[in-house]
Amino acid sequence: MSFALLVSIEFKKIKHSKILPILLAAAVILWVPSLLNSHLNFEMQAEGISPEHNFFIQGFMGMCWFMFPASMVVVTVLLIQTERANRGMLKMLSLPISAVKLSLAKFAVLLALAAIQILMTGGIYYLSAAAASEAEHYSFVLPPLFVFKNIGPLYAAAIPMLAFFWMLAVCIRAPIFSIGIGLSSIVPSVLVINTKAWFAYPMSYPFFVITSEYGRLTANLDTAQVELVPWIPAAAAITILCLVASCLFFGQAERR
Repeated sequence: MSFALLVSIEFKKIKHSKILPILLAAAVILWVPSLLNSHLNFEMQAEGISPEHNFFIQGFMGMCWFMFPASMVVVTVLLIQTERANRGMLKMLSLPISAVKLSLAKFAVLLALAAIQILMTGGIYYLSAAAASEAEHYSFVLPPLFVFKNIGPLYAAAIPMLAFFWMLAVCIRAPIFSIGIGLSSIVPSVLVINTKAWFAYPMSYPFFVITSEYGRLTANLDTAQVELVPWIPAAAAITILCLVASCLFFGQAERR
C-alpha cells in the first residue's frame, strides 16, 4: 500500500470526527477578544505600530502562545485514539503494512490539520478585521501577501512542536496524561523565548517567530530576532528524534 493511499485512508477516518469543528471553534474564539477590543489598537500607535498591524499581530500572538498548540495537543490525541478505540490499532497492524509507515501517515495528517487550522485562523482574521473596520471606521484589513508571509513561517516553525506532541500521544497510552503533559509544556514558552536556549524548546518556536515579527513592525519595541543557527539544526534534530521515537513505539503495546 502506497504512502499516499495510507494518508487518504487516514483522512477518511477523521471525516466524521469532531476534529475539524474543534479547529474551527478555536479559530473563531481566538478572534472574539480582538474584535471586542479593536479600539485598543489605536493606543499602540505610541509604540510605533499601526492599528492594523497591531490587530493582526496580537491575534496571532494569542494563537501561537496557547490556542494553536492546545488545539494540536487535543487533535493529536484524538488521532491516535481513533486507532485504539474498538481495537482498530490491532486490526491495522495485522495488515501487511509497516508500523513506521502508519505512524508517518498519521503524522502527515496532523501536519495537514495544522495547516488547515492556520488557514482557518487567517480566514477568520479577515472576517474579524472587516467587522472591526466597520465598527471603528478604520481599515484593519491587511494585504493577503503580508498575511501569508507571516503565517507561512509560523507553520514551518510548528513542525518540531507537532512532532513532539505526536511522540507524546504515541508513547503515552492514557489520553488524560498525554493531554496534560502536552498542555503543561505550552505554558513555559512565554518564559523560554526570553532565554538564550529558546531554540531547544520546540513549543516556543511559533510564539518566538510571531514576537520577532512584532518587534520588527514596532519602531519603539525591541524583541529578539530569529537566528537560523543554531535554531534550524536544533529544530531538525528534535523533529527527527521525535519521529524516530514515534515510529519505534507506534502500536508497540498492541503487538504484545
